[in-house]
Amino acid sequence: MAPQLPRTFPLPTIPLEEAVRLQFRLLEHTAAHFEGPQLFEADAGVVTGLGRPRTTARVEAVLADWFGAEDAALVQGAGTGAIRAALQAALSPGDPLLIHRAPVYRTTAVTLRGLGARTVEADFNDRTALRDALASPEITWAYVQHSRQRLGDAYGLGETVAACRAAGVRTVVDDNYAVLRVPACGVQLGADASCFSLFKLHGPEGVGAVVGARDLVGRVRADNYSGGGQVQGGQALEALRALTHVPVLWALQSRVSAEIAERLAAGEVPGVAEVRIANAQDRCLLVRLDHPLARGLPAVAARYGAAPYPVGSNSRYEIAPLVHRMSASSLEDAPELADWTVRINPMRAGADLVIGILRRSLHDLRG
Repeated sequence: MAPQLPRTFPLPTIPLEEAVRLQFRLLEHTAAHFEGPQLFEADAGVVTGLGRPRTTARVEAVLADWFGAEDAALVQGAGTGAIRAALQAALSPGDPLLIHRAPVYRTTAVTLRGLGARTVEADFNDRTALRDALASPEITWAYVQHSRQRLGDAYGLGETVAACRAAGVRTVVDDNYAVLRVPACGVQLGADASCFSLFKLHGPEGVGAVVGARDLVGRVRADNYSGGGQVQGGQALEALRALTHVPVLWALQSRVSAEIAERLAAGEVPGVAEVRIANAQDRCLLVRLDHPLARGLPAVAARYGAAPYPVGSNSRYEIAPLVHRMSASSLEDAPELADWTVRINPMRAGADLVIGILRRSLHDLRG
């Protein structure tokens, strides 16, 4: 018997008009920190008095202002590096860290193990369980993933951060897959830090950001003293340029995903049994088939132009629609879906191309 997709609770998205305003605000903040010629110049090295390139410091100031934060630091290691830097600045080995009771994103699990964090779990969907966990005097920091860890997660980030703040617990938020796609990220909702990859926002490989409280970001920067660990000015400028078009791209992508979901639910493609929009890592479509063909579908879809695997989940390399297996953490939560369900992200494509690829691929697989 075929498994059923669980009910999902997608995160809210930014409408197109608001995305345009967000883009314009970024340029306003850029003009406040850059003179015109400086946008065509980039330095490198550990500048005396700054400890990093001047261009990097300017981009960090732009990001802090754009997100309404006290400070921001660019780091190497993309999103994982940003999370590692923030948690390392917050915790000492053996310190307790409150986390959601769910499969942990694999690179985050490596970070937690390497830092020697003592994780304490609570179901963030259960307000009583969260409140009870926060009442423990040993809990001083919580780590919250903005995107869903379980397919059925429904907790609101704002409510979770507010509960932590009320209990005197500081928060580090993993905003990968969510920042600039949702109306407000962690730091905008009161968290002490938002951590995210700029590679996932069309920036250069390996660059991440920690945006948040001045004391925490200051420790991140102090820990990253080495010249070889700095994000150089050219990388910082490249990331800034990429950000100027990301909000509009994400808004369009969210609109296309909604159209695809509506058309698949209406039965436009034979062989599709169910569809859900989900924040299973990135915002995507979970498509359950009426036969267990999911493992073979990505390779067939690739022959019609789909990307069969991700690069950075919305990196600048990814323009073709993605047809791929469900994420590892989602499959850990719901392994019974592995043979039946694929995830689809339209990336830069329109609904017609995605529907066409799926229709032809399933036709081939069904014989």
